Amino acid sequence: MTALAVRNLEKSFGGLRVIDAVNLAVEPGERRLIIGPNGAGKTTLFNLVTGELRPDGGSITLFDRDITRVPSRRRAHLGIARTYQIITLFPRETLLRNVTLSLLGLSPLRWNPLVRLERQEALIGRAREVLARVGLDHLAGRPVGQTSYGERRRVEVAMALAQDPRVLLLDEPFAGLSIEERRDVLRLVTAIPRAVTIVMIEHDMDVALDFAERITVLHLGEVVVEGTRAEVVAHPRTRKIYLGE
Repeated sequence: MTALAVRNLEKSFGGLRVIDAVNLAVEPGERRLIIGPNGAGKTTLFNLVTGELRPDGGSITLFDRDITRVPSRRRAHLGIARTYQIITLFPRETLLRNVTLSLLGLSPLRWNPLVRLERQEALIGRAREVLARVGLDHLAGRPVGQTSYGERRRVEVAMALAQDPRVLLLDEPFAGLSIEERRDVLRLVTAIPRAVTIVMIEHDMDVALDFAERITVLHLGEVVVEGTRAEVVAHPRTRKIYLGE
């Protein structure tokens, strides 16, 4: 059984082929890194997996269940959660409310237009637990707009973890962070239990390579190299893409 698999996945925008017959198989509990230069198709691949884009061809399976045509809103219920390259939080709302809202999205209460979020003690309690898990419980009542960039990154990870995912997609979680903030986020991600499979896009090679067990290199929408850290770093295609050799 694979946790996540894409087979012959294709996506074009007009005449531009962005994802070209991509195959990817991630084992349960694996830590997979996807790298590649700008324009390689990495975020588009994530958008296809989460259902934000529909593929032109190929298939996507989650724990051997075909989800290719499953709507995006249903995929979260099946166990996929993600963060975004550009932070997507409500800056005027508190950290606690942001995480509570992410929990509400998976609750039957989301259909009730009269629900008073501040009265949902179970959701709020769960949100506090998740904030504590990422070391931000002491800032629960602070508006997002008054927090550091690194703290906001951790809030995004908290919101994804709050959904109890089976597969977690992290889109450049270290982007824009200081060295100290990168260490904080790396400790957080490394501590996630193996029950959660993690696929990460990242440009910070020093941090990400230490995290990953297997690496996939995308270039111009194609998988050009895949293997262990040592195999990928030594591969001539990798060196040509990154170093021009």
